[in-house]
Amino acid sequence: MKLFTRYYESPIGILEISGTDTHLTRVGFQESVKKTAPPLPMTAQSCPPVEACIQQLAEYFAGNRQQFDLPIQHQGTPFQLSVWKALETIPFGMTISYLGIARQIGNEKSVRAVGMTNGNNQFGIIVPCHRVIGSKGNLVGYAGDIWRKEFLLEHERKINL
Repeated sequence: MKLFTRYYESPIGILEISGTDTHLTRVGFQESVKKTAPPLPMTAQSCPPVEACIQQLAEYFAGNRQQFDLPIQHQGTPFQLSVWKALETIPFGMTISYLGIARQIGNEKSVRAVGMTNGNNQFGIIVPCHRVIGSKGNLVGYAGDIWRKEFLLEHERKINL
């Protein structure tokens, strides 16, 4: 199966979006791509899931989308899959603690493993790991840097008012 990759310049940096003809395989921050890189042509270097992701991200950042409707394919253990599925249930503009996610999946003692799994999320923004915060309300642990987590939460808070 051929893998396609495009880069999307978002307000919080360049996102690398990869996928196949049927699903997305990754949405992550790409620090090393030049901001002036031209977009790749759809016919030669893209696929419908990647193009749909770019469109939905543009709508999200414009404040016109609160939920993503994209075909994603997680790769992980049953535990990881349960955490990522729980992340997908966090409402737009809301937050939950790592302990809250651990309780939601029925394993309160797995808080650290939830944190590690959250950090291994391959679908940043789409699977909203930025909505998971510390038990005391502090912004901790975001693979895309805390300033991005803060931006995303503030962006959603403004729209959710």
